[in-house]
Amino acid sequence: MRDKKDKTVRDDIFEKDFDKIRQIQPRSREIKDQKIKQRDEYSRRSLPKSRQKKGASFLTKAAVPLLALAIGAAAGIGCGYYLWGYEKPYSVNLKEVQVPSWIEQNFIRKNLFSRPDVTLKRVDNIVIHYVANAGSSAAANRSYFNNLADQDPQQPGTVGGSHFIVGLDGEILQIIPLSEVTYAAAPRNFDTISIEVCHPDETGKFSEETYESLVRLTAWLCEELELSSKDLIRHHDVSGKNCPKYYVENEDAWKQFKKDVKNAMKGR
Repeated sequence: MRDKKDKTVRDDIFEKDFDKIRQIQPRSREIKDQKIKQRDEYSRRSLPKSRQKKGASFLTKAAVPLLALAIGAAAGIGCGYYLWGYEKPYSVNLKEVQVPSWIEQNFIRKNLFSRPDVTLKRVDNIVIHYVANAGSSAAANRSYFNNLADQDPQQPGTVGGSHFIVGLDGEILQIIPLSEVTYAAAPRNFDTISIEVCHPDETGKFSEETYESLVRLTAWLCEELELSSKDLIRHHDVSGKNCPKYYVENEDAWKQFKKDVKNAMKGR
């Protein structure tokens, strides 16, 4: 009886101890299930981070060339503004400029060599020339440019032209409209107005009558085209040609001409 009783007591103690052990140490099945659950939870947590890392890496790689491109573009624009200046929108309608009565309009024929009938969209400078043919009149120089139209357009020929010609007696001829391109100051034909000026001798110096008309014409053009005396240039300044000869060889005379134009604009 004692043995049976002792056995019963031992079994009860074992069951109690086993319950405690089971609470502290899960069964192998429970351990396996718990590991699977932990692994799934870890995968769910770590997967977004991995994707975030990949996404961040992709954005970083994409951002570097884009940033370099933006910096390059900004530098190019900045250098362009520095070298050539900002080109503001042009507001003058060249076709609507009303020419005063003291300018005689006598347009030459449209042709490939002296009046190509190409639209002039803007004017940034006024170019002063001399005809380089001492003693020739405004009418004679107009005829020269008009006769260039008689050349064979299928063959190489002579090109030339001008919007205005100022004569020996101060007469002013307009031979090409302000709204058209003329071949006078390459490579600036597409943003300039040209004035050819007659001279009595080989020095290229203009007569008093011619000079006064040139100042008057240039001042009027500056006002109509929203330019200033700073926008006056010589043919020499465009191509290096010795034109107008007197103003290339006498810099002080050129500066005085610009001052006289400026004063004439104030007096208008």
